[in-house]
Amino acid sequence: MRSRRTILLSGLGAALVSMAARAGQARRLEVWRDAACGCCGGWVDHMRREGFAVQDNVAGSVAPARRMLGTPPDLLSCHAARVDGYVLEGHVPELALRRLLATRPPGILGIAVPAMPAGTPGMEIPGQPPDTYDVIAFGGRPHRTFMRFRGSEPA
Repeated sequence: MRSRRTILLSGLGAALVSMAARAGQARRLEVWRDAACGCCGGWVDHMRREGFAVQDNVAGSVAPARRMLGTPPDLLSCHAARVDGYVLEGHVPELALRRLLATRPPGILGIAVPAMPAGTPGMEIPGQPPDTYDVIAFGGRPHRTFMRFRGSEPA
């Protein structure tokens, strides 16, 4: 019979192997943004730091990408993205994206942070307190709140 220590160590080893495999397989995130937008570049940098493999598509206009993705016009911000079949619009925090990818709620096409709230990833403004804002789930009507944040932290 195996000892508790052997069972614990084998379980820990399996967990470490699983984590290493996931770390080597960064999720591909496609982004469409305007070259002149500095906050979009900040969001791209944030997502790279959080482990996403970002394909940064700099475009003269993001409108064609939004039409292709099916982004609702009432949720627009400054850049659009796609990851694992989901659409992102605006400065979506990494935590909201990870929750979406982990839970895969039915009926959701994507999530958005409309406008450009202060304190969102890429919109950090020194000396200005972060806004409280909603990450909106869309894909059916009505849109609904998926998560609420203050800056990059859940509110």
